[in-house]
Amino acid sequence: MTTLPPPTMQKSNENQLEKQVYNLVDEFKDYITIPNDRYRLAYNLVKYLQGEADIPEILIKSTKINFVNISEADLAIKLNEALNKIKKG
Repeated sequence: MTTLPPPTMQKSNENQLEKQVYNLVDEFKDYITIPNDRYRLAYNLVKYLQGEADIPEILIKSTKINFVNISEADLAIKLNEALNKIKKG
């Protein structure tokens, strides 16, 4: 019996919006400790930047992420500041 090699994967472009947002949310790993919560939040933030989702203040509640060592309001402020840098960039 033989096995096939895994498919090759291309690295995503660092300038893509999705990559920037996922990297941004990954910087909050001290506050959002569960990786799936970070992925869910990043997905919804990408949708927000594309005009298809709610603002970050609402997304923090609606995605039901668990965060520690930071208040909900402070996390929303930090996310908004970081997203503004991506929008300008």
